[in-house]
Amino acid sequence: MDGRDLVRSMKTVGSAGMAQGLRTVRAALRRRRADAAGLPPRGAERARVPGPMREVEPGPGGGVVRFGRSELRVLVAVNGAVFWGWDGAGPEPSYALAGRCPEPDPRAVLEPDKDGGWRVVAERATVAVSRHGAIEVRTPGGVVLRSELPPRWWEPVGGGPARWTQRSEVAADARFFGLGGRSAGPRLREGTYRLWNTARGLPFAPGEDPLSVTMPVQLVVADAGTHLVFHDSSWDGTVALREGTEGEGSGHDRPGRSVLRMDGGPLRCWVMVGTPARVLLAWASLTGAPALPPAWALGHHHARWGSGDEQDIRRVVAGYQERDLPLDAVHLGIGHADAQRVFTVDEERFAKLPVLAEELRRDGIRLVSVVEPAVPAAPGSGVYDGGTRGDAFVRDASGAVVRGVGRPGDVVFPDFTHACARGWWGGLYEERLGQGFAGFWHDLDEPTSFAAFGESTLPRSARHSLEGRGGDHREAHNVYALCMARAGYEGLRALTPDERPFVLSRSGWAGMQRYGGTWSGDVATGWPGLRASLALVMGLGLCGVPYSGPDVGGSGGSPSPELYLRWFQLAAYLPLFRTHAGPRAGRREPWEFGAEVLEHARVALVERRRLLPYFVTLAHLARRTGAPYVRPLWWSTPEDRTLRDCGDAFLLGDRLLVAPVLHPGADTRAVRLPRGRWYDVVTERAYEGPARVLVDAPPARIPVFARAGAVVPVRGRDGAPELEVWAPARGRTGGGLVVPDAGDGWAEPEIERYVSRWEGRRVVVEREGEDGVSEPSCPVRVRGIAERSAQM
Repeated sequence: MDGRDLVRSMKTVGSAGMAQGLRTVRAALRRRRADAAGLPPRGAERARVPGPMREVEPGPGGGVVRFGRSELRVLVAVNGAVFWGWDGAGPEPSYALAGRCPEPDPRAVLEPDKDGGWRVVAERATVAVSRHGAIEVRTPGGVVLRSELPPRWWEPVGGGPARWTQRSEVAADARFFGLGGRSAGPRLREGTYRLWNTARGLPFAPGEDPLSVTMPVQLVVADAGTHLVFHDSSWDGTVALREGTEGEGSGHDRPGRSVLRMDGGPLRCWVMVGTPARVLLAWASLTGAPALPPAWALGHHHARWGSGDEQDIRRVVAGYQERDLPLDAVHLGIGHADAQRVFTVDEERFAKLPVLAEELRRDGIRLVSVVEPAVPAAPGSGVYDGGTRGDAFVRDASGAVVRGVGRPGDVVFPDFTHACARGWWGGLYEERLGQGFAGFWHDLDEPTSFAAFGESTLPRSARHSLEGRGGDHREAHNVYALCMARAGYEGLRALTPDERPFVLSRSGWAGMQRYGGTWSGDVATGWPGLRASLALVMGLGLCGVPYSGPDVGGSGGSPSPELYLRWFQLAAYLPLFRTHAGPRAGRREPWEFGAEVLEHARVALVERRRLLPYFVTLAHLARRTGAPYVRPLWWSTPEDRTLRDCGDAFLLGDRLLVAPVLHPGADTRAVRLPRGRWYDVVTERAYEGPARVLVDAPPARIPVFARAGAVVPVRGRDGAPELEVWAPARGRTGGGLVVPDAGDGWAEPEIERYVSRWEGRRVVVEREGEDGVSEPSCPVRVRGIAERSAQM
């Protein structure tokens, strides 16, 4: 904590009193002293490179290449993913992997390559290793997608973890995406990005980094192909990116460059090659299928962050009901909990919470409870005493339990990297389930405390189990929230085995999709914050986390009616649709912004409710394929360079294109359309892509387009399922997949496949199955037949 952090801390906690600020400063000093005593000094270091190649040992799916000062293991898995690890590093143990490492592909063999190197040839990629340790990833046709230069280590002379650097080059036309949730995305421009989950303490805007979900996961798109690369180390580090240029000056290309610097951990890497859809499928098979949210979680959520009571909740719900506005969930923030007792509701303000929860559930509304990892250090408290008996709390290098500062004062933190601690914590959700809660919202899980103002509340020297291996917070920090989400998810699976858990985490790491989703955290109120929230959702989807969304309007300040409406309209098409109100945000219900905003917000809410069957389908497809709900425009045509640079519109699945209004005062906007015919869903005017078109964007709506031939499941006017079919272009066919809603349990509904085509003067829609063609399972409504072609 430097002087600026101290001043910010004192300002931020001014309303909480000087005592809280002093406790925070003392906690920061304790962390510094703990690290000084518990971490070995870095001291002198020795630089090391692999050295010349010595020998090769073929093995299943690849083999081991030994160099003078290191060895490299290469493995091709049966799912097509390629692994390599230096210095004997293997794929396991890993918090990113879903279970064990996939079996090696028996068809992949280590064989000689040119210039004395060796290579492993697989179905989708070739990995070539040079005599000095450089690694090339090539397409089956031999085009180089990525070149990894020989790595370099810096090893302490006195022993300890080594720092390392990996420099990589990609094609000059390549574009970078990913690295978790980045406010500067979705395309990552030149700059340095830190890999350390951080709660900033203040709302963030585009370009402010790092944030709560960082991952060493890059998705790289180039003319030659798409690849995903994951360096599996959870330690602190940075990624410096520089895009390449083609044919400047001398006519020579300058390749793009990525420089990864890590403070420790194994130097190991996974690479997946193919189309974006194939790459994300391989990534999901490696790190786990995304958790399937309950159907109600795909509706509209409203969060109450701070204080309040049962009457306040009833007032908000009544406001939605009186205005006939759809509402599916209410999130209760820190104000509903007893500050001195974790997992205990404030009984004075919520004396009859189970009664309220049951009344709301009958109206189709669920309650979601915030849960923080900080446990008040209060002997006599059931949670503290239980964790103490089970030795569940994080300790420092001397063996003492680490204490931080939270809302109730001194707090301790469970070690979620210990299986016993996760099991104990997961059982604690029973109390809030008994109060009627249906889902859980994990906050401050980077971890930080309510008063830590962006810092980790645990010293880097703090000791963690790390599944019995042992280690410190330098390795555990980035996976702390991932392990907390696992504890919550597995606890809920055991407590409510017939229901799908709903777990929403602010922080996380690679593989977090196995346990739920995330939201944007404290995004700044303002037009830059609106743009950042879209970037976060798209970037997370490309890292395998399909369910996410922002808090509408930002986390602080007062959005203008126009900003609130445009944010609301965007969020209505994102996986997590959550409005937000609280002490810093003020009242954020739609009717607080005037009659005009209310009516336009109603249109967006009704449309979201109408599209719920489509969102259910996208959720099931994400679970089975890893494909995100929200996709960049280049998803199906990554070779289209004009689409790679387009970050202000997105595909919702493969059938809708959404073009939000991201700037003030706009009533029209330019939209880049991919190849094919697209219909404006309101006017039904047809546009032919690829093209850049100027369309109306009045306050009442944002532009949304449907792909010609698309079959979209929707709710009909009577609430029953219906197929909305957009007429295919003459001489072409269309179609779509539909997954019916089978409730919130674990039933696996059958995927229905539909084809649309012209037959004479009418559009025919048929369901294809193993037994042939049949009639659709629900009514069909065809749109776009009386199309009006746009004047281009």
